[in-house]
Amino acid sequence: MWTHNINPTLLSLGPFEVRFYGLVFVLGFLTLYFILKKKKESLGINNKQIDDFLFYAFIGMIVGARVFHVFVWEPGYYLSHLGEILKIWKGGLSVHGGLVGGVLAGYWFCRKHSVSIAKMADLVVLPAAFFLALGRIANFINGELWGTVTNVNWCVVFPNAEGCRHPSQLYAAFTRFVIFGVLYVIDRKEHKDGYLAWWFVILMGLGRIGVDFFRENARFLFLSMGQWLSVVMVVVGIWALRKYYGKRVD
Repeated sequence: MWTHNINPTLLSLGPFEVRFYGLVFVLGFLTLYFILKKKKESLGINNKQIDDFLFYAFIGMIVGARVFHVFVWEPGYYLSHLGEILKIWKGGLSVHGGLVGGVLAGYWFCRKHSVSIAKMADLVVLPAAFFLALGRIANFINGELWGTVTNVNWCVVFPNAEGCRHPSQLYAAFTRFVIFGVLYVIDRKEHKDGYLAWWFVILMGLGRIGVDFFRENARFLFLSMGQWLSVVMVVVGIWALRKYYGKRVD
């Protein structure tokens, strides 16, 4: 058993704070920026378009993540507290919503500038998997999204949580690091554009389905909302691989 007492603020200068969670976001987008700069010729884009893509992707992710959290996860609370909807600094971002928002923004950008959607997606998913893993570590540092009550030796007593709980954030982080490793291996082999991105969708869905069994969420037919959304991801991903890349998905 371990009692959580980590300060989520990395640096504080008066009213200005640098938190681990925000730092992950910044590092993730900086990494993607340099990747796109390196690959801009193969994508057929210029520096201005890279800036535009990152801006639209950021807005799409934040809006999508917040909309899903508000209207899928906690509609009852937010519909009775409308003033809280825009207060994203208090937390409340959905991974599924962020993925949907980012995909829609990326799709719109690629169509507008005649960029290969599949090629762009393959470039994005590797850093996405890595920094989504770091994001779950940041959730652990924040002491949020804890798991179910347990008596395992590595359970954690989180602030504002009753009992000792599974550090499900770390389970999710480990799963996503594994996903990053698998995607890296796949990417080392020759493959059609988009193949890597669909594997990302499938593996992220499978990872969330597994980890959510250790989280305290309402369930319908034995699965949480996050798990059902992830089931959709897995099914769509497998369908896409079979349809566009042959009958085998390996």
